[in-house]
Amino acid sequence: MTDIQTFLTQNEEKELLRFSTAGSVDDGKSTLIGRLLADSKNIYEDHLASLKQLARKDEAPDLALLLDGLKAEREQGITIDVAYRYFSTPRRKFIIADTPGHEQYTRNMATGASGASLAIVLVDARNGVLTQTRRHAFITSLLGIQHLVVAVNKMDMVDYSEEVFSAIRHEFLDYAAKLNVSDIRLVPVSALLGDNVVEQSDRMPWYHGQTVLDILEDVQFLTDRNLVDLRFPVQYVIRPDQDARYYAGSVLSGVVRPGDEVLILPGQNRTRVKSVSSFDGDLDAAYPPMSISLQLEDEVDVSRGDMIVHPRNLPHVVWRFEAMVVWMDEAPMDPARHYLIKQTTQTARVSIDHVDYRIDVDTLHKVNVPCLSLNEIGRVALTSNTPLFSDAYQNNRLTGSFILVDYLSNHTVAAGMIIDRLPEDRVPMDVDADSEPRAATSKRSSLVDPDRRVARYGQKPCTIWITGLVGSGKSAVTYGLEKALYEAGYSVVVLDSSVVRSGLSRDLGFSAADQAENLRRVAECAAMLNESGLIVIASFISPGEESRRQVAERIGAGRYVEVFVDASLDWCRRHDTTGCYEQSDRGLLRNLAGVDYPYEKPRDPALTVSSETDPVDRSVTRIVELMKERGYLLPR
Repeated sequence: MTDIQTFLTQNEEKELLRFSTAGSVDDGKSTLIGRLLADSKNIYEDHLASLKQLARKDEAPDLALLLDGLKAEREQGITIDVAYRYFSTPRRKFIIADTPGHEQYTRNMATGASGASLAIVLVDARNGVLTQTRRHAFITSLLGIQHLVVAVNKMDMVDYSEEVFSAIRHEFLDYAAKLNVSDIRLVPVSALLGDNVVEQSDRMPWYHGQTVLDILEDVQFLTDRNLVDLRFPVQYVIRPDQDARYYAGSVLSGVVRPGDEVLILPGQNRTRVKSVSSFDGDLDAAYPPMSISLQLEDEVDVSRGDMIVHPRNLPHVVWRFEAMVVWMDEAPMDPARHYLIKQTTQTARVSIDHVDYRIDVDTLHKVNVPCLSLNEIGRVALTSNTPLFSDAYQNNRLTGSFILVDYLSNHTVAAGMIIDRLPEDRVPMDVDADSEPRAATSKRSSLVDPDRRVARYGQKPCTIWITGLVGSGKSAVTYGLEKALYEAGYSVVVLDSSVVRSGLSRDLGFSAADQAENLRRVAECAAMLNESGLIVIASFISPGEESRRQVAERIGAGRYVEVFVDASLDWCRRHDTTGCYEQSDRGLLRNLAGVDYPYEKPRDPALTVSSETDPVDRSVTRIVELMKERGYLLPR
C-alpha cells in the first residue's frame, strides 16, 4: 500500500506540459501522437488490439485512429476537431492537443494551441514548407508559445536524405526569423516507423539532436510563467457566515502571500491579505495556476470582475486598445455593430473602431481590408464601454487575451491578443472625428556621411559577437580585446551580459522569452552604435544558432563577426567564478546553457579560440588580425 501511495504522490508531483500539434493535411500529426503513445507504453492493450483488427493483413495498425475520434474524420482521413489526449513518462505528464491541419479549421488550431507551452508543427518531407506550415508557425508565435518543434515527417519516403532535411530546415528558419519564437528545434522523423520519435534512429546517423520525446521531457517551460505581476481576478464572493468573506478565483500570474499589501481595481482600495486558502486548507503562498480564495483584513467593496493586484505593479486600465484578432465566425466581422468581450472574469460591450490590416500568413505582409472573415488574422482597434484590467499579451498571456461573443447568438466570433493601449494619435473613428490629424513621425537620416565617420575614427564599424558557455573565458577575451583596441587608438564599446542585465534589461528574467528579448535589445544597441561609427564587442552566451542568426540579421552581415570561445563543460565548471554551475546543481538555477538547456555550437563562426589551449593574449591577437584582414581596422 505504501508503494502505491508513493507512486501516486510522485506522479502527482510531476511537471505537466501542455503541447499542441499542427501541420498541413495528411502530414501525419495524429500518427506522430499515436507513435508517442504507443512507444512510451501509454496505450491500453485492448485499444491496440482494436486497431490491429481494423488494419489489413501484414500491415501495422493505424496509430492515427487513437486521436481521430470523430466519425467524419475517420471517413475523410483528416482531423477536424481538436483531439485531446493524456500520457505520462517517468519524468513528466503531458496533455496533447491534436489540432486540424486544413486552412478551413484555423480557428480550431488557434483554440487548441492557446493553452499550450510548446507546439509541434509537422512538415511532410516530400512537400517541404507549405503555406499551412507558415500559417501554423505564425499562429504559434502569435499565441506567445516560445518553444516550437518542427518535425520533418515521412523521412522514410525520401530515403532518409540529409539534403532534403537541410533544405527544409534552411527554408523554415528563414521564415521563422520574422517570428517572435525564441526556441526552435527541427527533428527529422518517421512517425509511421518510429524514427526519432521516442527512440533514436540508426537510419539517420547524420542527425545528432534529440528525439521528439527527449525534447518534450527536457524543455524548460516553467520559467516562461509570469511570477512577478500579481493578477487575481475575482470570480466569486463566498460568505460562509456573517463574520467572514472570501474572494475566490485563479491566480493568473504573480505570487500572493498572507500579509501582502494589495490594491483592488477599479475602486483602488488598499488593504492586506489576511489568509490564502485552497481546498486543502490555508497556504503560505499561492502562484499560477492555483485556484484559491483570499480573505482580506479590511471590509472593502469587492465583486466579481474586480482584480486584486500589488499596488506597485499595476496592469493597464484601458477602454481603448489594439489587438491581434483571429476571426472565428462564418459571418464576417461587422464594424458597425457591438460585440461582447470576455476578458479574465470581466464581461463588457465592445465596438470595433477599425481594422488596421490583415496578415498574409504566407508572406507576413500587411493587407488593407475593411473587416476580417473566417480564419483571417489581423490587427484591430477596439473600444470597451467599461475599463478592462489588462497587460500586453507578450507579458501576460492570461490577462492579455480575450474572446468576442455575438450577444444575439452567444457564439464566440473571435479570439484576441492585446498588443497595448491605443496610442493617443490613434482614436476611434467616431471620437474627435473633426479634429486635425497629428503629424506622423518618421525616421530621420543622419546628416553625417558614414565615410566621414570612417575617416574620423580610422576604422569601419563592426560588432564582434563573442559566444561560449559560462566559465569559458568570454569576459577575459572581451575585455582583453577592448584594451588592445583602445591602446591602438580605436574607438570601441563593450556590451557585456552582466552590465546589460543590471541596466538595459533589468526588467527581464531568464525565461526563454526574456532571454530572446534581451538579445534583441543588445542587437538593436549594437546596430545603433555601429551606425555611429563605433566598434562593438558583445559578450553573451547566446546558446541558440537561430538566436545568433537573428542578431546577425539585425546588425547586418557585413558588420557581424562571430567569435566562438570553445571550452569543454568540465573545464568551464572548474574555471567558473559566477557560481552558476553550483546553483544549477542545487536546483536553484534553471535554463543554464550546457547543463539543462542546450548550447548549439556555432556551425561556421568567423573565428574559434580555445581557452583551454591558448592564453588570452593569443586569442586577442588572433581576433585583431582577423579584423585587420576584413578591413575593419585601418592602418595607423
